[in-house]
Amino acid sequence: MSSCERAPRRARHLAPPAVLLLLVGCAHTPPHPTPARAPPPAPASPTTVLPRNPPDVYQVPDAVPRDEPRSAFGNPPFYTVAGHRYAVLPSATGYVERGVASWYGTEFHGLRTSAGEPYDMFAMTAAHKTLPLPCYARVTNLSNGRSVVVRINDRGPFVANRIIDLSYSAAARLDMIRNGTAFVQVEVLTPAAPTLTASMPVSAPAAQAASIGVSSVPSVSVAPMSAPSPGAAPPGSPVGSTAPGAGEAPLAASAGETGTAAHVSTGPPAPGGSFYIQVGAYSNRENASAAALKLRAAGITNVLTLAPDAHQPLQRVRVGPIASVQQFDATIERLSALGFPNARLAQD
Repeated sequence: MSSCERAPRRARHLAPPAVLLLLVGCAHTPPHPTPARAPPPAPASPTTVLPRNPPDVYQVPDAVPRDEPRSAFGNPPFYTVAGHRYAVLPSATGYVERGVASWYGTEFHGLRTSAGEPYDMFAMTAAHKTLPLPCYARVTNLSNGRSVVVRINDRGPFVANRIIDLSYSAAARLDMIRNGTAFVQVEVLTPAAPTLTASMPVSAPAAQAASIGVSSVPSVSVAPMSAPSPGAAPPGSPVGSTAPGAGEAPLAASAGETGTAAHVSTGPPAPGGSFYIQVGAYSNRENASAAALKLRAAGITNVLTLAPDAHQPLQRVRVGPIASVQQFDATIERLSALGFPNARLAQD
């Protein structure tokens, strides 16, 4: 997703005046507001404004993990955005997640992040709903194997099925500017453990952490434009990824079956491969079979059941392969309506 997809802090700029007046009367202003716009129906080809003379992103260094105190801003115990409650995780250690990344750019450049720092779209930074601020993560584009290390100092994205919002430079390095979104793996790094090599549980919510409505994400057309100055935002307007702080309890393996965490293999993810949606992982074979039957009865035919193996002791039910973020969004919405709200991205 590009910056024009961010919501609710960022809705689209095409809203009619009447809708904007209604929002002014009803909106609750977050501690660090961001440019809020009402979300009209998505245009067929939204336009993302790019900087006219950006730096060579391949000369922008990755963020270097270092010990930092927890920020005094952006880390409340919990907060609510658009009726959805998020709780800041007590620790980022061991966090690994796969899902959809988006990015945000010029309209927030220089404005205040949730951690209280100016947003620099040309630095290696990112926004996340649940991780404590600040922290560091390696973000890998699962389609091409490219990766960057970012410093997470902001909150967002508050759009369904999006797990991280990247700066312009980070997104450009991952080759996701034009499409606006990409399937990624997010792996927290610490100075003591700069990379993870073993299989470990996904210790935070997957795609459903942003379950504030699902939106399809068409490819974006881009229009070069000079980046606005840091003071360009209207007084009192909200800033890029600036809701208070985020997080939820660890994700259970499946709806109706708790105590078994979903697992993902860490280490360098293989580029390419097929993408799937994991509906659930079950310790009981009958439960896995019942889930698969329910999906097929609803007309979902591309359902797979994976038997336990040496690395994964659970029965996994998946749908796929998934060809695009648009298909991912639509399928996640359908699965949620069928009673599978914890479905998440998986890869061969």
